[in-house]
Amino acid sequence: MATISAQRRSFAGTIEWRSLLPLAVGTFLVLIGLFCLWQTWLIAGESSAIERVHAAQKQVAQLLAAEIASERGRVQAVLDADDAATLVADPAEAAVALHQQIPQALALNVYSGGLDEVIHANYRVFGYGKAAQLMAAQTADGETLAQTVAGGQGERHLTLVLPVGPSRHPQAWVWVELPFGPLQQRFESIPLAGGRLELRQGDDRGDMRLLSSGEPSAEREADRSEPVDGSTLSVVAALPAAYIVLPKVWPLTALLSLLALGGGLYLFWLRSHPRRQSGVQVEETVLSDMIDNNPEPAKLAAPRPTKSAPAAPVKVTVDPTIFRAYDVRGVVGTSLTKDVARLLGQAIGAVMREKGLAEIVVGRDGRLSGPELAGALSDGLRMAGIDVIDIGAVPTPVVYYAAYRFNTGSGVAVTGSHNPPDYNGFKIVVGGETLSEGAIQDLYRRITANGLERDGKGNLRHVDVLPDYIERITSDVQAERRLKIVVDSGNGIAGAVAPQVLEGIGCDVIPLYCDVDGTFPNHHPDPSDPHNLEDLIFAVKETGADLGIAFDGDGDRLGVVTKEGEIIFPDRTLMLFARDVLSRQPGATVIYDVKCTGHLKGEILDAGGSPLMWRTGHSLIKAKMRETGAELAGEMSGHFFFKERWYGFDDGIYAGARLLEILSGDPEERTPEAIFATCPKGVSTPELKVEMVEGEHYRFIEKFRQRATFGDATLTTIDGVRADWPDGWGLVRPSNTTPILVLRFDADNAAALERIQNVFRAQLLAIDPSLKLPF
Repeated sequence: MATISAQRRSFAGTIEWRSLLPLAVGTFLVLIGLFCLWQTWLIAGESSAIERVHAAQKQVAQLLAAEIASERGRVQAVLDADDAATLVADPAEAAVALHQQIPQALALNVYSGGLDEVIHANYRVFGYGKAAQLMAAQTADGETLAQTVAGGQGERHLTLVLPVGPSRHPQAWVWVELPFGPLQQRFESIPLAGGRLELRQGDDRGDMRLLSSGEPSAEREADRSEPVDGSTLSVVAALPAAYIVLPKVWPLTALLSLLALGGGLYLFWLRSHPRRQSGVQVEETVLSDMIDNNPEPAKLAAPRPTKSAPAAPVKVTVDPTIFRAYDVRGVVGTSLTKDVARLLGQAIGAVMREKGLAEIVVGRDGRLSGPELAGALSDGLRMAGIDVIDIGAVPTPVVYYAAYRFNTGSGVAVTGSHNPPDYNGFKIVVGGETLSEGAIQDLYRRITANGLERDGKGNLRHVDVLPDYIERITSDVQAERRLKIVVDSGNGIAGAVAPQVLEGIGCDVIPLYCDVDGTFPNHHPDPSDPHNLEDLIFAVKETGADLGIAFDGDGDRLGVVTKEGEIIFPDRTLMLFARDVLSRQPGATVIYDVKCTGHLKGEILDAGGSPLMWRTGHSLIKAKMRETGAELAGEMSGHFFFKERWYGFDDGIYAGARLLEILSGDPEERTPEAIFATCPKGVSTPELKVEMVEGEHYRFIEKFRQRATFGDATLTTIDGVRADWPDGWGLVRPSNTTPILVLRFDADNAAALERIQNVFRAQLLAIDPSLKLPF
């Protein structure tokens, strides 16, 4: 009887499984088919969405250009109607008279044809942007470009410069400031169904956003900007963020949909019809045909109680793309919210608890979203049982310094670094280690797995560490002779600290955009982009300063320009730092990233050091410094890391002080230009960028490593592919922060540079002939 019961259970299970298998597989295939059908619909609709957005983009650019031309024409008509000699005779009186004829003008000035009064003006009062526009008009070939300037209460105004008399040799210049409202009305007059349009001033990689309309979640398409004729403005289009995971080839997805739906429906039909063999119907075996029904079935033992499985982790909606290679960063209000910041604090706290750490420093830069995000982060840390030291609004290096000063070894800087105003993020140090790559991804896994502490009661205290930070630098670094310098902080948080530090070491400081303003109204806070150094170069020349230095949005990067207007790239600045450090630390290791000049290795060797090329990324450089015991490191982006006399973290303000100490202490009292002239340089390109789909840049580099050939060049593949020849080098690497390829070329002369670029061009196009190369 027991055997029969066992047979019954075994065969019943077999029959049930066989009968349900077609149903399960069929259901799965139908679902796959429906998903592919949905993807086909999205892909087919994407092309029309692109056309609609780009059509609106072009229409808006044309409307804005027409509005600017109309404003220019109205003002020019007034100027043409007046006597040029009268305007030149008394510019002040002429400005008043013109203002009465142009009532819409908010401000109007008349200047001489030679702009003498502009050249000798106090630009802090006159306005750097206004002066730059007038000076540009003097050298412009044709119509001068309209631009916008900051007005009161966060408003923007349109400004025009028009000649009086012949355009090539004008007798005077008229600068007029007009309301921005008509442009805004034109921008907002075009309806947009899906996607987003942005009005920007400058190029679309280092520009300033003025207006935005459409869907905030649309993905920005940076290479499709539409210039507004007659101005420095452009309209950037962003496409709707459709959830497309299949290849964007609609015939392929349609075929997959038909195959899956057809297969699923066939399995449903097969299950509902008896099987046939050789034309004779064969009935399915039934359980009653196989067993004896007379015996009573054996009674089954009562089932033993079992423990219920643990509840599945609660799913948390957090955008995985904000967890980058070196930090956590996203757009405020969309991918980055206070709830995300609180969860991140809990995850960091969980890591600290596992390492036996109990206290952390939290600081923030000058962005408008900083207080809310820093507060939510601190709440999450305290929920995890971590004590928080809040040091307020400070540069990122001050957060690192405070972690040493208070012996916590841990700190979080809430900062968007050099990114646009609507970005923010977190740079994280735990137990002396700057988190990167796998450690950053581990935070995301902890959040999504819900492995977080919630019942902790960490303490919170507020501390002002800035006086201590300033005292620590100025007590050690001193300028041997007074240098006059212009300091451009780009309205970033460094403006609250850097002038005090540099004055404290004995320099005369002329501040430029040192008022902290999280909207960055004057220019993008990124000194690695030459476009953002134009105002600094202008100010250095006009004030007769010895040097100009610039900082990024959170103060951990340094840019340098000379009195002659030359931009000193960071790899040449690192040569000076290496000579200085190695004079006291002979034989020390000096680390530099793969984007630095090939001359740097020889300079370090000549100074008695040990050069080491490493991967790009501030957290990766710091980890390598700990591993090798290096005394100094630097990146082409402007990050400098001093262990000698400092703490080994990247600090743009401290690096600026050390640079001025070197320049002012030259035994021969040479000018900064003469000192920098001792640092070899060749012909080089800035960073060139090729945009790709998310993730595709990594796959491309892998193919490039395997297939590219460079003859007798020396190859370095620790970060992309770098090929070095005796007279120059080229590099292509994947960015770890955005889906782009980054390229740079450097050579002893223009002919060598062109040859190396041609070699790389051929190798790149051999992998993907459709690439749009920027060289």
